[in-house]
Amino acid sequence: MKAPLSWLRDHVAIPADTTVDQLKDVFVRAGIEVEAVQEGAEVTGPVVVGKVLYRNPEEQKNGKTINWCVVDVGSHNPEEAPKDIPEGMHGRGIICGAHNFDVGDHVVVALPGAVLPGDFAISSRKTYGHVSDGMICSQVELGLPDDGTDGIIVLGDDAPAPGTPAMELLGADEVVFDLEVTPDMPHCLSMRGLARELAQGLGVEFTDPVTTCAESASGSVEVRIEDDRCARFVAAQVTGIDATRPSPDWMRRRIAAAGMRPISLPVDITNYLMLETGQPLHGYDADKVRGAIVVRDAVAGEKLTTLDGQTRTLRAGDLVIADDSGAIGMAGVMGGAATELSDSTTKVIIEGASFDRASVSRTARSHHLQSEASRRFERGVDTGAAHATALRAARMFAELAGGAVDEAVTVEGDPAAMPSTVMALDLPTRVLGMNVPHDEVIATLTGAGVHVEVEGTQATVTPPTWRPDLRDPYDYVEEVGQKVGLDRIEGILPSAPGGRGYTPAQAARRAVGRALASSGLVEVLTFPFQSDADLDKLGITADDPRRRTVRLANPLAETSPWLRTTVLPGLLAAAGRNLSRGQDDLALYEIGSVFFALDDATPAPMPPVDRRPTAEEFAAIDAALPKQPRHLGVLLHGAWRAAGWNAPAEPVTWRHAMGVVELIATTLGIELVRRQAQVSPFHPGRCAEVLVDGAVVGLAGELHPSVVEAHGLQAGACAVELDLDAIVASQPGRGAIPPLSTFPVAKEDVALVVDEDTAAADVAAALREGGGDLLESVRLFDVYTGDQISDGKKSLAFALRLRGADTTLTDQQAAEARDAAVAVATERFGAELRS
Repeated sequence: MKAPLSWLRDHVAIPADTTVDQLKDVFVRAGIEVEAVQEGAEVTGPVVVGKVLYRNPEEQKNGKTINWCVVDVGSHNPEEAPKDIPEGMHGRGIICGAHNFDVGDHVVVALPGAVLPGDFAISSRKTYGHVSDGMICSQVELGLPDDGTDGIIVLGDDAPAPGTPAMELLGADEVVFDLEVTPDMPHCLSMRGLARELAQGLGVEFTDPVTTCAESASGSVEVRIEDDRCARFVAAQVTGIDATRPSPDWMRRRIAAAGMRPISLPVDITNYLMLETGQPLHGYDADKVRGAIVVRDAVAGEKLTTLDGQTRTLRAGDLVIADDSGAIGMAGVMGGAATELSDSTTKVIIEGASFDRASVSRTARSHHLQSEASRRFERGVDTGAAHATALRAARMFAELAGGAVDEAVTVEGDPAAMPSTVMALDLPTRVLGMNVPHDEVIATLTGAGVHVEVEGTQATVTPPTWRPDLRDPYDYVEEVGQKVGLDRIEGILPSAPGGRGYTPAQAARRAVGRALASSGLVEVLTFPFQSDADLDKLGITADDPRRRTVRLANPLAETSPWLRTTVLPGLLAAAGRNLSRGQDDLALYEIGSVFFALDDATPAPMPPVDRRPTAEEFAAIDAALPKQPRHLGVLLHGAWRAAGWNAPAEPVTWRHAMGVVELIATTLGIELVRRQAQVSPFHPGRCAEVLVDGAVVGLAGELHPSVVEAHGLQAGACAVELDLDAIVASQPGRGAIPPLSTFPVAKEDVALVVDEDTAAADVAAALREGGGDLLESVRLFDVYTGDQISDGKKSLAFALRLRGADTTLTDQQAAEARDAAVAVATERFGAELRS
C-alpha cells in the first residue's frame, strides 16, 4: 500500500514540524511495516513550464517522425533566437519524439544544466538536423509515478506562465510511504485508515471522509439481494454525464503515487475513492442494464465476460451481480464487459456493497482473478462505508463529468451489528506485563473508534464497523499494547534457579558431539521424514523393525509421509547434494530422534484445556507415543586424508568407521564390543554389530555396493548408526574415581591358533574373562594365515598387559594370569598356543 503524505494530510492534522522519521515510527508502533519512503524525484537543475509556439513534424530516413518545436520558457528564453526558428518567435528550439501535444499546449521542459534520474544530464546538442536546446519531459523521465499519460506531460488550461518552476507544480516533492499492511488490519488499505492511525499515534485531530450510514431505502434503481453473502448493496445514479472528460491532474497524480494507473475519469473516480475510503466501487452503464440488479448465486456453467476481456465459466458458489440478461459481474472481484462504462456513457449506476470475505476470496482464487477490490473485500471492508462512499462518488461524477445526481439512492440490506465483548480493564496489564491504567485503556480503545461502556472494573467493548479484526478480549489487549507502545514493557530477567548443570545424559551427548567435531566430522541437521523408497534403496526387508514406520497426518510432502526409523537416508541425501556441488570428501554426522510405531498403539486422549491433565492422562498420552530414541549417524565418503606432497590420499575404509565407534567408546568411558554381521544397508563382509552388555546398539562398516550405486556415491563409502540413548544409558555412574595403580605393568604376548571363522573379538573376550582383575588390557596386534598354519586355521596374536593393584607382579604371577586367560580361550574355541 502506497500512501502519499499530502493525501494523508487531507484527513489528519499533522504538525508542520513532524519529520518523516517520526511518521515512520508512528506507523511501526501501530503495527504497519514501512518498507520504503520515496522523498521526491531525483532531479536537479532547471525544470520549468513551457508553452509550445511551433510544432513541425519531420519524417526521417529511418521512417521515424520527430517534431521540431519552438517552446516559450519565459525568462529562460535565449537572448538571440536560433537561426532555424521561424521568424517572429522567441523561445527555445527542441526536438521531441512524442506526438500527444500541439501548439498552444503547456508542457514541462528540462533546460540544459538539469540532471534527470539515472544521472541523465540535459545539454544543447545537434540532432536530426537541429540544435535541441532542452527536453520536453514525461512523468517517467522525471522519475514521477506514471499517471497514465501516453507521452509527455501536457498541463491543463490553468497552468502558470512559461518559465515557472515545474517540479513543485507536479508534486515532485511528494513524500510517499510504501507500507506492508498485515491481513489483520484491513482498514489500513486506505488513506482513511492510515490517517486514523497517524492521528491517534500523534494525538491530533482526524477528519473522517465517511460520515453517513443510511438505513434501507428504495431509490430509482431496483435492487434485490437473493443471497445472504451480500450484507448491503447501495446503488446511486447520475444522469447526463460526459465520460470523455479528462481526469483532473491532482486526481491522476494521487492515483499514480498510490501505485495504480489512471485510466479514464469514470474509472479514476471509483479507484480514487476506493484508495481513500477502502470501499471498492463499481460503475455500470445504466442504459446497458436490463431490469433489476440482482445479487445471487451463479448458475453452474453460466458465462461472463469480465472487464479484462476474458470469458469465464462460472461455478455454483460464485456470488454474482446479475440483471435480466444474466450475470454482469463477479461480486467483489470484477465487473462484466456487457455493462462497462464507455465514452458514450451518459447515465451511470454506482455500486457500493458489502460482500462476504470468504466468498470473494474463493471466487477470486478459483478464477485466478485477483484485483484491488477483491484484495480489500477478502480482508474485510467497512460495512458502514458503502452508502457514504457511493453517494460521494455520484457527487464527484456530477462535479467532474457534469450531469445530475439522483438523490433517491437505493440502499438494500442491513449488515449485522458488530459483536460486543466484555473484558476486564486490568487484562492488558496482566497480559502485557506492563502497567496500563484503566483510564489509559479506555482512552486508547475509544481513540481507535471502539465504543466502551464501563461498569466497575469491567468494560463492554464494541468495535467500529471498520475493525472486523477485533473479536475477543485478547484482540483488544493487542490493540492497547500497540497503541501505548510495547517499548514500555520492562525487560526483567527472571532469577536463574539453582541447578547442577547438565544431566549425565546431556553431558554425555554433548561430549560425543564435541569429540566427533574435534576429529574433523561436520554436523548436519536433516528433516526427520522418509519415504518407502528411501528404505527400498537401503535394501531393508519387509520384516525389518525399521519398516515399523509412523505416518504423519499432515506431511510436508506426500513423497515423504513417514517419520524416519533411521538417520541414514538424510545423511545420504546430504552427501548427494554435496557431491553434486563438487565436494567429494565428506565426514558427516547427525544426532537426532528416530521413531518406531508401537504394535499395540492406541489413540492418545485429548484432555480439556481448562485444567491440567491428570497423571493417568499423562500416562495414557505417553503410552500412545511411538518409541523415539536418539540415534547417532555417521557417513564417511571419499578421502579421509587428502593427498599431499609427501603422501598419497588415504581413502575412507571400514576401519575409519570402526575408529568412530572406538572414539565414542573412549569418550564415554565404556566398552563397545564388535562382532561380524550381515545387515542392510552394509556390505556383508565388512559390517560389524556394536554391542553393549550383550545387546546390539548399532551397526558400522562399509555400505553395500548396491546402496552406494543407488545414491550416486563412490565405492567404499562407509557409515555408522548407533542407538545413542542406549549407549549413554550404559555409561558408568559418576561415583568415586578408582585409584590408579603405581606398580609397573607386566607384558605378556600370546599367539593362538583358532578356526578361521572364529571372531577375534570373541577370543579377546575369552582372554579378558580368564585373566581376571590382573588383566588390564587385551590388544590384537597380528593376524596370520599361511604355510606355517594348517588350512582352515588362523593365528591371532594378542598383547596382554597385567598389573597388580597393590604389589608388583612376579614373573610367576604374570604367567599364571596369562595361562588362565589362554585356558578360557582353549576351552571355548579350541585355541592352541602357537610356538
